[in-house]
Amino acid sequence: MRITELLKKESIELGVKVSGKDEAIDRLVGLMEAGGRLKDKAGYKEGILAREALGSTAVGDGIAIPHAKVGAVKEPGLSAVVVPEGVDYEAFDGSLAHLIFMIAAPEGEADVHLEALSRLSTLLMDPDFKNDLINTKSKEEFLRLIDDKESERYQEKKEEKAKGAAKAQNGYRVLAVTACPTGIAHTFMAAENLEQQGKKLGIPLKAETNGAEGVGNALTREEIAAADGIIIAADKKVDMARFDGKRVVMATVTEGIQKGEDLVKRAVSGETPVYHHSGSSSEGSDQESAGRSIYKHLMNGVSHMLPFVIGGGILIALAFLFDDFSIDPSNFGKNTPLAAYLKTIGEQAFGMMLPVLAGYIAMSIADRPGLAVGFVGGLIAKMGATFANPAGGSVNSGFLGALLAGFIGGYIVIMLKKAFSKLPKSLEGIKPVLLYPLIGIFLVAVATTFINPFVGAINDGITGLLNGMGGTSKIILGAVVGGMMSVDMGGPVNKAAYVFGTAQLAEGNFDIMAAVMAGGMVPPIAVALCTTFFKKKFTEKERQSGLVNYIMGLSFISEGAIPFAAADPIRVIPSCIIGSAVAGGLSMALGCTLRAPHGGIFVLPTIGNPFGYLLAVIIGSAVGCLVLAALKKNLETE
Repeated sequence: MRITELLKKESIELGVKVSGKDEAIDRLVGLMEAGGRLKDKAGYKEGILAREALGSTAVGDGIAIPHAKVGAVKEPGLSAVVVPEGVDYEAFDGSLAHLIFMIAAPEGEADVHLEALSRLSTLLMDPDFKNDLINTKSKEEFLRLIDDKESERYQEKKEEKAKGAAKAQNGYRVLAVTACPTGIAHTFMAAENLEQQGKKLGIPLKAETNGAEGVGNALTREEIAAADGIIIAADKKVDMARFDGKRVVMATVTEGIQKGEDLVKRAVSGETPVYHHSGSSSEGSDQESAGRSIYKHLMNGVSHMLPFVIGGGILIALAFLFDDFSIDPSNFGKNTPLAAYLKTIGEQAFGMMLPVLAGYIAMSIADRPGLAVGFVGGLIAKMGATFANPAGGSVNSGFLGALLAGFIGGYIVIMLKKAFSKLPKSLEGIKPVLLYPLIGIFLVAVATTFINPFVGAINDGITGLLNGMGGTSKIILGAVVGGMMSVDMGGPVNKAAYVFGTAQLAEGNFDIMAAVMAGGMVPPIAVALCTTFFKKKFTEKERQSGLVNYIMGLSFISEGAIPFAAADPIRVIPSCIIGSAVAGGLSMALGCTLRAPHGGIFVLPTIGNPFGYLLAVIIGSAVGCLVLAALKKNLETE
């Protein structure tokens, strides 16, 4: 599929004047609709704004490529505007965007359009081509320039491939891997820039792309062995084991686009540290701190665990909603057939929380051989097995036990890899299928069984302490976990409070989860209220963004407030912490409970004392709004 098949004349506008990023997005979404690519204009725009909330899609040097892959798209397409005077699209290099292409990708369909989109990203790296597009006089000429450039560029690519065998004999001095989370534009722009910078410096360079449709231009073992240096320009995990013993330059995908020359020079300088693969699947550098490494492994486990917790937890909550307490209070949740089915499925999903947590922590540490070892360690922690009672049930090791089992299992596999590293090569194949799982599972089982009684005693103590709390102490606990949800809105402190809340669900402490979710709903709502009722303190763009925060706050997506916190952390973060602490404390004081670990307003029927919970969120949001309004000056006087 060629670029001009995705871009219609109806979706192009030249000589555009826009006052800001939001107006540019509106114009591009309208052009996309004019091209007949959308099923739901509002839904598509929501997808675009959600992607922008993660970080601007401006790639710098006068170009922006906003994109969204959502169900609101009918068929893949492009829209484009040329802004001669430029518009502030929040590019990291401070440049104004003069050329903006918007991408629409349908959800759940084959990504046949991705090749054309990667081509577009690549072509835009040519400054002459970019300037020709900006200065074009008609839509027809705009399309012709793209079509001609695509034909010329990819004919050259074919000729380069034909010469590839001869070039491969000499080898590439530098190899690169580029990857971004979405894998649509930045991945290919970084690869193109690195290859072009290699040509400019007379250094043969090959770039592998880890895009949305998979790995492209894959590096071979022979090429890796012959290369002088490796560049990893990636914002997500890539396969690092193959680069063991090579000099590796670590960078972000944005640096691959903007600092390609510097990266290539560093790769061949001979001064870059040699990468030694320790069995971790991490793409980070060897200089990573122990604390950062532990946090990353933990978050790998938590991120894989949460879908089981959320899906299972909400199903369990719905079971109580659809059950009849009066039939048999001792069997509440399974008295009716529907409730029994929902609760059974929910319990099975929720019950996988601990093995999945431990398994993916171990996998983060030791790659694939750690997965089975970690899973078994987490399962034994869940069982509460001891040497006196191997069948389990006598102790409650729980979340903390599974967490420790994941780390123990991962490092057991690392130890086994080192121990078996001297085995003959003829036995290499039996290590991952026999030695690691057999010995690793046995050792992690012994270790977890040993620690279970001690961890169980800690868990019982925590549970007893929480159950024994009353009045003021419980309100303080609610205020603390609620306030933590606003400290970094999705960061380590927020995650710590959230994981504590979900872990306490398994222990039957449902009031803590209610306080956590109340605190997490406050930041976006507080910001949205402030942009609505104190308009003079915000720009027009901020007021428009504030409207989206109502939805994000009601959906328990704390990250909606991040753009405002990043722009004005001294005022926004303290205001949100105060509002969230008030909401968490009130939720505890009013006796609110929550069996579902997510959902926001959409799981309100499953909340114990729903009206009290709503009151806590409303008051907390209002407090946060008023504190922010008091701290923030009007724009005219600031």
